[in-house]
Amino acid sequence: MDMPKPTADHKKLEKLAGIWKGKETMHPSECDPKGSTADVVSRSRMALTGFHVVTDYERTRSGMRFEGHGVYAFDPAAKQVVLHWFDSVGEGREEFRGTWTGDVLTMSSRNPQGHARLTYDLSKAGVMVWRMETSTDGKTWSKFFDAQYQRAD
Repeated sequence: MDMPKPTADHKKLEKLAGIWKGKETMHPSECDPKGSTADVVSRSRMALTGFHVVTDYERTRSGMRFEGHGVYAFDPAAKQVVLHWFDSVGEGREEFRGTWTGDVLTMSSRNPQGHARLTYDLSKAGVMVWRMETSTDGKTWSKFFDAQYQRAD
């Protein structure tokens, strides 16, 4: 019996793989009332014979460090990309789900604080533009951060 092979939908996750470095602009929020900028390094690699991307994320701002760990997969039954996210805030796993439109991946989640939406724009070679928005009701969204990373590998 042959082992399953990643599909074209799994292979599209390869766009996320690499070492990405750049700046994030945190918009004013309860977490950061004045807003700020931070340096980010994200190390993402294909894993488990090409079915998943594993990401380790580090953000440093004013000497403070925030870490995150994510596992991206493709759910063929739902036809969605799924991100299982863990971070140094320590609230447990958060699950994001979404789809690609061309080279833009948009994913959302619902968590105890409300809703979150991630957008990854990989339409320009060697550049990842990443945005996070939050909402209390899932209808009205506020920018949480904007970022632009350059591929560093």
